[in-house]
Amino acid sequence: MTISSGSWAAEPDDDALRALTEREPGQGLEPAEVFEELDFLVYSVNRAGRGARGIARAQAGGPVAGGDVDGTAGGDVHGVTDGAASAGDSDAMTGYESANGELCWVELRSGDWTSLEGPYVTVRTYQPGVQRHTPLPELEELVERERDRVYEQLGIDEGDSPGQVRAMREWISVEGEPVAVQIHEERGAGSGPSGLARTVWAGRLLVYGSVVLICGRGIGPADIELSHLRHHDYERFAVGRTALLRQVRARRVARVAQAQRSQLALTGMDAHRALLEFSVERAMAHRAHRLSCGRTKLPRRLRVAEPPEQWEAAIRQQMRYAGEDRGEAGEAVGLMVAHLLALAERVEWLVGTEAGRDALEELLRYTVFASQVPSLAAQSAWAELAGSRGLGPEAVELAERAWLAAWERWRRERAH
Repeated sequence: MTISSGSWAAEPDDDALRALTEREPGQGLEPAEVFEELDFLVYSVNRAGRGARGIARAQAGGPVAGGDVDGTAGGDVHGVTDGAASAGDSDAMTGYESANGELCWVELRSGDWTSLEGPYVTVRTYQPGVQRHTPLPELEELVERERDRVYEQLGIDEGDSPGQVRAMREWISVEGEPVAVQIHEERGAGSGPSGLARTVWAGRLLVYGSVVLICGRGIGPADIELSHLRHHDYERFAVGRTALLRQVRARRVARVAQAQRSQLALTGMDAHRALLEFSVERAMAHRAHRLSCGRTKLPRRLRVAEPPEQWEAAIRQQMRYAGEDRGEAGEAVGLMVAHLLALAERVEWLVGTEAGRDALEELLRYTVFASQVPSLAAQSAWAELAGSRGLGPEAVELAERAWLAAWERWRRERAH
């Protein structure tokens, strides 16, 4: 799994997890070394600060960011309230970035990462002045990343259309002093306590030349106090990072196991069909996003790679019906997906038409059973195109023309 300025993507193997708990990819620093390299103040939630009163109100059923959550807030950001804290409540370093050997920003989080109601707060501190030459994320983007985190870590899609959006100016306490903060707040979809409990907000403030970005759920800005990190805090956030990575992976393994059990129930070519349909849908969404210059928003469930359990189920079925070993089956399934995606990119009739559905079914039968389907010439032309990649651009262009012409002939003959 990678924790960085982008989304969180889980890796399936222990070696990748072990490497990440020790070093950030491409940056060569252990978590503890990140703190030792710091030459600017980095801020985090002060667990002993005045924000504890806000958490106490949330647990008592009082108002938090956006209103009353009827006591649904879980965990304890500050660790000073009564009762046992949530198992997900902790502090951790969740990311950093460096350029030319210098840290650009460090992000820390505090709170219950397992709860939709929070309280949960991330605080990213930038090196003073970095905003003059580096574009910083918009507040709306921070809120979207938080909802992406919930989807990828907890498997819950909170939706892409918030119930209510507000922009406002608030005050937040930093080292006991009030500092103005610009806030963008999005209430969760739905009405009543459910929508209020899933409210997420993001804020930007300037402290001693450093831009500080905050994102929170389950607690309001006025109920948070920030303090700069002291040396004795370093170990807690470094150890918390390692624990967080392991906890997230354990949850992901459990979700994958559940999905695999569902995939085992698929029969015939359903696994192939599900993989193809998802892959095409995602490719079309990316195409619309690209052609609209980003104005068309990608659905959250399509912003991640195809679930590995879909590939695994298709490969298992391919091995069973085609009599292939794992390597051969994986290559056949990969070639099948690549074929359909390439066709979807180049023709308008594949998606949402009867001809497109027939093409998909013929591709399935050809891949699994090597059937003499009406589109056999196009299937063979694709294999030739795939084999021409190393022969130069002219050979590739000729092979691609022959492939598209074969599909067009199939479409015309099918219509008669």
